[in-house]
Parts: sequence; C-alpha cells; structure tokens
Amino acid sequence: MENFYNYISKQLDPEEVDIWFRVNNIIPEKMELYYDFCHSLYLIITNTYLGEELESKETKVEMNDEDNVKHFLWCWKKNIENFKKESIDFESSGDHFEYFYSFFKEIFYDQKESKIKKSINVFFDDLFNRDKPFTQVDLDLVYNIYKSLDKNLIL
Repeated sequence: MENFYNYISKQLDPEEVDIWFRVNNIIPEKMELYYDFCHSLYLIITNTYLGEELESKETKVEMNDEDNVKHFLWCWKKNIENFKKESIDFESSGDHFEYFYSFFKEIFYDQKESKIKKSINVFFDDLFNRDKPFTQVDLDLVYNIYKSLDKNLIL
C-alpha cells in the first residue's frame, strides 16, 4: 500500500525527472507540441459542445451517446486538420485516437460534475508543465500520451 501511495503522491527529485525524460527520449519541443494537441482538442470539444449543462432548463440540449460520439469524431478530425494546416500531420486513427476518445468519454461526455469537466484543461496544463514537481504517475501519463502521439506523428 505504501508503494502505491508513493507512486501517486511522492514528488520526485527534479534531477531524477530530468534523467527520466532523457532516458525515455522525451524532447521538450515535442512535449510542447503534444500539449498543444491536447489543449486544442480540449478547446474544440468544449467550445462546440451543445449539451453543456445550463442553469436554465429551457435552452438545454440533450445529447445522447450517439451524438457525443459524432461530436468527438468531428472535433478529432477538426483538430487533425488544424495541425495539418501548420504542416504537422498526425494519423487520424490509432492508439492515440483510442486514448483520447476514452479519456473524453469518461471525463467529459459521461461526466455529471461540471467541476470535473472544467478541470480537464488544468490537468493537461499541469501534466505537461516541466517546471512543476512530478510524481511517478505523472511521468507515466506523460510517457503514454507522448509516445502515443509520437508514434502517430507523420514525418
């Protein structure tokens, strides 16, 4: 139990983190690019979603699971196209798509708590911020997102 607690909460020494980034071949410029990808996807999703909970029930739009899937697919395609306009090409399908679809389905589309939905941007900001302390779980998340996007970046 103590190992798990340390895994999720113990802040690592900054030197250890730097070594970890180097050993795992995580390049700061690519990390910034992948943050931009995550942040842009988040913005497209939140700025175009019609089913946001409102104080007044009069204008609330009900979105079912099929609508949410269509919305995510449209947002994903839009994000890929936006990066392509900047000559940055990502594969449109792959494990990166599966990861982000699962993430946004659970944390955004199926989430009832608006506070949690609104914390997604903070999550990405914190996760990709090299100036803040990291835990081992943070590094594992960075690794999974980075490697998934890196594998699907078309060079």
